[in-house]
Amino acid sequence: MDAHSGRRGRVVIAGAGFGGIWAARKLSGSGLDVLVVDKRNFHTFLPLLYQVAAAELEPGQIAYPVRGIFRRKRDTRFAMAEIRGIDRQRRRLITDGPEIPYDCLILSLGSETNFFGIPGAARNCFGLKSLEEGIGLRNHIMSLFEEASQTSDPSRQRELLTFVVAGGGPTGVEYAGALAELIRGPLAEDFPLLNLSQARVVLLEAGQAILAPFPQALREYALNKLGRKGVEVHLGAQVSRVAPEAVLMEDGSALATRTVVWTAGVRGPAVAANLGLDTGPGGRIFVGETLQSRSDPSIFVIGDMAHFEGPGGALPMLAPVAMQQGKLAAVNAKRLLAGKKLKAFRYFDKGVMATIGRAAAVTTFGKVSFTGYTAWAAWLFVHLLMLIGFRNRLAVLINWAWDYFFFERAVRLIVPCMADRRSSAGFERDAARPEGDGGGI
Repeated sequence: MDAHSGRRGRVVIAGAGFGGIWAARKLSGSGLDVLVVDKRNFHTFLPLLYQVAAAELEPGQIAYPVRGIFRRKRDTRFAMAEIRGIDRQRRRLITDGPEIPYDCLILSLGSETNFFGIPGAARNCFGLKSLEEGIGLRNHIMSLFEEASQTSDPSRQRELLTFVVAGGGPTGVEYAGALAELIRGPLAEDFPLLNLSQARVVLLEAGQAILAPFPQALREYALNKLGRKGVEVHLGAQVSRVAPEAVLMEDGSALATRTVVWTAGVRGPAVAANLGLDTGPGGRIFVGETLQSRSDPSIFVIGDMAHFEGPGGALPMLAPVAMQQGKLAAVNAKRLLAGKKLKAFRYFDKGVMATIGRAAAVTTFGKVSFTGYTAWAAWLFVHLLMLIGFRNRLAVLINWAWDYFFFERAVRLIVPCMADRRSSAGFERDAARPEGDGGGI
């Protein structure tokens, strides 16, 4: 209830990523009217998006309809709309459709790819921040193999079959490993007449180590495993420009390629600049310990778009952060509308993990670290547990088992769609768009 008017308070949650969904779940049954708003009608499980791009999972296996999540929650509804701004005086959320009134607003609009102003990167690189981008990248890779099989020019084949991944964080490492396994396994059998010794997967990292958040021993393990899979890892490799058919480095060298996958960084969504709230580094909105915006106490900001300073600095843009913030924002929204004192956010670090491919992963929980099959099994279990929907969990488990036992990728399909970033036919690229919260575990 609204403490002043006696009516049911209305909490609007902008964004159906990890933060938004977990906030809405926590508020369901609280006695408040809850409305989730997103420009897509589904939640995307972003930590497994790279497997869609690597032909390992179908898009529908990592997505779930938002309305289906709250089907039995009578006080929680969904509206499909794109957020354009906020009228803070009138407490209205501005969308591409009708204005949406709120008593309390929770912003959870995720993040988007950060190209750091590098010339040509936004136009000529693929991102991994939305389901559309994952499908487009898979289409593109499959199309290049088809094109390479129809040319006898070795230099042209080398260009078509050179795949560059920019960024040695968890997403870059996971995708490079998955792509190398796809090429050396299923595609080698699909294209027996194609000389796949020319195929290259090149991982570029501007720093001096991959997987920077992990202990040194785990970084070395990951580097060794990538090498065994045939991934070329270049450390201290800073990209200066990305052209349609090449990536150019600061040292003057260049790689001829038709594929550059950008996983080198993320930033707050572009719409954050239009909300009238104080923003900090990377376009993220400043929040205090209660997760309220510094500019407006009736607005909570969570997940990737929130700049929250923990004991060790700004919290990472990970799914567990968004989920924990979503739960506390829901509690504090209810307390705010009831006129009660709000609670402070304390992040519980459950560790980080990344898979390097088949039966190989790195996992750290506090001071305890794992590698190899044990870490890989833990990675599988955690990701299955976090997926929404029993059907999705079962389908993903079956696909993983099929790939593990039969060395087969079941989704080697070229499905033309408007969201394709680029194809061999030369489609124009779209600008990166924000999608959900927390691309990593």
